[in-house]
Amino acid sequence: MSEFLEGSMKNFLVELSSKNAVPGGGGASAYAAALGMALGSMVANLTTGKKKYAEYQEEIDQILAGVDSITDELASYIKKDAEAFEPLSKAYGMKADTDEEKKAKDEVMGKVLCDATKTPLGLMETTLESMKVLERLSFIGSKMAISDVGVGIQMAKAGLNGASLNVFINTKAMKDRNMADEFNFEADKMLAEGNKLADDIYERVCDQLR
Repeated sequence: MSEFLEGSMKNFLVELSSKNAVPGGGGASAYAAALGMALGSMVANLTTGKKKYAEYQEEIDQILAGVDSITDELASYIKKDAEAFEPLSKAYGMKADTDEEKKAKDEVMGKVLCDATKTPLGLMETTLESMKVLERLSFIGSKMAISDVGVGIQMAKAGLNGASLNVFINTKAMKDRNMADEFNFEADKMLAEGNKLADDIYERVCDQLR
């Protein structure tokens, strides 16, 4: 599955558009979020060393020291999403003709649904981290690249919301409703914070452009 990270964008799009289950929405969400953070990195690189932004140089240095690792982590969820789907797919295919088979399937499904839900939640958490970097760049980044901050936050927002759908499709299938509610609460909390952040940043960028 490493080909999703190491191959070309064209190959990724071909695989994404095929009838194969992976990459799917989770991988696409990770890709979008990674693009958003890569744009943040570009803005920071265009800002560093500029006399006009000298007062922010130390902060820009700190951003540049961490932004590549955030981008890489976001991109890694393309593979993680595919890996999480495989056991879930196998569990859905288990026989459930007898009571014993139904019990066994329920036990396996409970575990794999939990594991599969943690992956998009992790993507949401890292995406939210990237959004906070983009927020700061909307204040201290080069004004020549402010539109790229706006594009980056829209990519991050898409990644965040897309990942949440992978949470909700899994929690909907959970028989343990307490666990489902806990996962949903965590996702909803990040959605509320991230979408407000994204909308505020986008509005701030637009105000500087129009």
